[in-house]
Amino acid sequence: MQNIKDYNLDELKQELISLGEKPYRAEQIFNWLYIEKVKTFDEMTNISLELREKLKQNYTMCNFEILRKQESLDGTKKYLFDILDGNAIETVLMEYHHGKTICVSSQIGCKMGCKFCASTGIAFVRNLTSGEIVEQILAVEQDIGEHISNIVFMGIGEPFDNYDNVMHAIRIINNQKGFNIGARHISVSTSGLVPRIYDFANEELQCTLSISLHATTDEKRSQMMPVNNLYPLKELMQACKDYIAKTNKRISFEYALAKDNNDNLEDAKALVQLLKGMICHVNLIPINKIENGKFVKSSNENIIKFRDYLNDHGIVATIRRELGSDIDAACGQLRRKNLK
Repeated sequence: MQNIKDYNLDELKQELISLGEKPYRAEQIFNWLYIEKVKTFDEMTNISLELREKLKQNYTMCNFEILRKQESLDGTKKYLFDILDGNAIETVLMEYHHGKTICVSSQIGCKMGCKFCASTGIAFVRNLTSGEIVEQILAVEQDIGEHISNIVFMGIGEPFDNYDNVMHAIRIINNQKGFNIGARHISVSTSGLVPRIYDFANEELQCTLSISLHATTDEKRSQMMPVNNLYPLKELMQACKDYIAKTNKRISFEYALAKDNNDNLEDAKALVQLLKGMICHVNLIPINKIENGKFVKSSNENIIKFRDYLNDHGIVATIRRELGSDIDAACGQLRRKNLK
């Protein structure tokens, strides 16, 4: 049976019509799922017993089980969820002055092979469905009893490699009858799947696009990110410029600083030239230690110098606040887990 959380509101209305019910019932069900956050159809008390039975006979309600929850000294929480098929994924909740942000996973495993990411070397299993993506938000909200204000698609997996399900999930998250999280509070990161950047520009969503850049030459970027062999910098940067021209939206470029690799003044100069004239922001990330990883975090002095050089030369740059590193919940540290 299909997970009822895989449907957006319009699709759910069609499902209800096919069951001989009025389409407005879909809005009631959406309210129960995403506002009241119930875990069973029996809790939907303003719909008839007959409809509740139809729902139980035709749909499942995917409710993740929390296998483990770790809390960092800085308040960051990392969840290991049983996704009910023998696999598990990790989701992270972060606290900022502007509200609570959740970092969701989009795949079980990842195909991209980025050398600074803990998911590298773990076999890709499958894409998460839109309902499984949405369920991560629900499960965390149910656990903390509070509303999530911001969503970042930066967990396990490449969001644009699971493009349709991610776009579907965004529309459920953004729906006023559901979570009602504004698109400007949703960020989607990609390692640089160029065709999907063009697709995303055509979605007419107000979400933020984040590009994992991390290097200014094809040689260096390919060493860090094998996807660059398929979509080299020239193609990637052209796609970014075309995206900005079509949407008039700023792109956020993620740049993980690794000691003696991409963190010197020459790299900063090259980055300024690469991004010159673009509406953008650079998010500098002190690279995080991972098991068997060859990259080491740049010194604080180098990170600050790098940021200041960019800002002094017209490229807005900030250093990402490091959260959850003591529980392996920081950028690049999430892994897919198997259940034994």
